[in-house]
Amino acid sequence: MPSQGEFQVARSARPQKNRLLHRILQADPGQEYLLYTPSSAGAEPPLVVSVHGVSRNAHEHARLLSAYSEMYGTILVVPFFSEEQHRDYQRLGRIGQGKRADLALNMILADVAQVSGWAAEQFYLFGFSGGAQFAHRYAMAHPHRVASAVFAAAGWYTMPSPNRRFPYGTRPSKKLPGLIFDAEEFLCVPMTVLVGVDDTGSSGLRRGERLDREQGTNRVERAHSFVAAMKESAGAHHLESLVNCIEIPNCDHSFRRSILRGGLGDKVFEILFGAPLVNSAAIEG
Repeated sequence: MPSQGEFQVARSARPQKNRLLHRILQADPGQEYLLYTPSSAGAEPPLVVSVHGVSRNAHEHARLLSAYSEMYGTILVVPFFSEEQHRDYQRLGRIGQGKRADLALNMILADVAQVSGWAAEQFYLFGFSGGAQFAHRYAMAHPHRVASAVFAAAGWYTMPSPNRRFPYGTRPSKKLPGLIFDAEEFLCVPMTVLVGVDDTGSSGLRRGERLDREQGTNRVERAHSFVAAMKESAGAHHLESLVNCIEIPNCDHSFRRSILRGGLGDKVFEILFGAPLVNSAAIEG
């Protein structure tokens, strides 16, 4: 796992309030995650999973979002998908490209439940950039586990098209055996897509003639294309659309700047939980 910087990480076996716990799964010693327990955690606190981008900045997610965990009294779980084990984690981990990242997250949540006693069957999901790619595909593949989700700054999306094979659409892929996408299930998960108004660059963005034509040439266009397709699919299934897109001023493609200067963390937790339980907390870089 990348350097923790100045953040203090506990390595004890059980969660301690107001501390960040570094866990390694017994069933898979190569799978790590970070667990933050707020000082106000009750008997059954809401659980938030935050998924890092391709820079693998798991500690940055834990450090910057733990203040919101304190404000809202939520448990924070940050999985670490290493380059060695999960080089395809954004697309859930297809055969030949590393381990299944969606199944790894399920194992992490089982570990959280075992070590803490908290219910972890259903949770709130957030991802940024490559983490948003993983998060929206996880929510579409495992909708019964996601209470509500926020995806920020994804480079591209799996569209709710049964005619396009995964990862471009929801037609099953032999590279993800056993995984079936049920539109009438994943369209019932409340989802919000966030994108920075200034996130219009092409650095790190997957490009291709068909992808550009179908989804757009930058992250802002692609966010709106995904939401429009999800709304259209909900209409086709006679369901109310629960998917929205919000552009955030003063945000580009930096997770750190979006949190510290653009209010991304405030927006994410307000969408998931409404007004915070307490009104003041220092969100420091």
